[in-house]
Amino acid sequence: MKPLITLLLLIVTLTSSAQRVDRDKLIRDIQTLSSADFEGRKTGTKGNKMAADFISSRFKALGIRAYQDSFFHSFSFKNRQNVAIDGRNVIGFIKGKSDRAIVISAHYDHMGINDTGVFYGADDNASGVAAMLAFAEYFSKNPPKHTLLFVAFDAEESGLRGAAAFVKNPTIDKKSIALNVNMDMIAHNDKNELYASGTYKHPVIKTIIEGQDKDTGIKILFGHDLPDSGKEDWTMQSDQGPFAAENIPFVYFGVEDHKDYHKITDTFANINLDFYYNASRAILKSIIQLDKRLDEVKTGY
Repeated sequence: MKPLITLLLLIVTLTSSAQRVDRDKLIRDIQTLSSADFEGRKTGTKGNKMAADFISSRFKALGIRAYQDSFFHSFSFKNRQNVAIDGRNVIGFIKGKSDRAIVISAHYDHMGINDTGVFYGADDNASGVAAMLAFAEYFSKNPPKHTLLFVAFDAEESGLRGAAAFVKNPTIDKKSIALNVNMDMIAHNDKNELYASGTYKHPVIKTIIEGQDKDTGIKILFGHDLPDSGKEDWTMQSDQGPFAAENIPFVYFGVEDHKDYHKITDTFANINLDFYYNASRAILKSIIQLDKRLDEVKTGY
């Protein structure tokens, strides 16, 4: 019996460790992206381009492939002053056994600099990008069942421009996109509460995610997705919006607004490191389950 017990314990240990997020890298990446060097990452600026290059370099280091010839998916739009702005989404790719795809996304742009100072955007949304990079590392070592696209969207703060450009002209057949998992602000909450929005229309997603917060130290709550609930409905408030508009199922992980939202005080020093790490673990566990059970999620084009 002892060899069998030892083997079972080894399997449990390996399974548990395989689902771990590298805390040191996670924290280092969010600290880097929210540093003054990146000047608030506003679309079209030097700091924004530095952030895009940083993300693509991390993809390369992880062995993540570009879907086409480049990691960059370029687009342009006009701002409120009718000035043309060039943006770049950054896209990495892991081929699965199935061509059905999950887009795992987080926007990397923020609000730049004005007379009050640098808008560092640690929670909004260096947190989502650093977590996405951690998940890319996990799946580079643990091949997924379904194809995964890791997309760092640009110009979210300008009206979800990067996500809209991607959905309009995706790098893969749009009909193969089965699900969008979007992260926007997942590092700053004093109550250890992380919301998973988007399950109202697709309740099977809730059944898949429920329980993935076990032993993580945080609680996944569901909501902020009821139609006709005004600002309480987050469906169109981040980059999952263009996917939802195309009837592509989504789950959006995020926290409720806090005192540092869209302020220069949204700094690395003000995020909750333990909450952030634990939220990232819970999201990774959720994505692993969504990959395993994606066939249960029905896409309505």
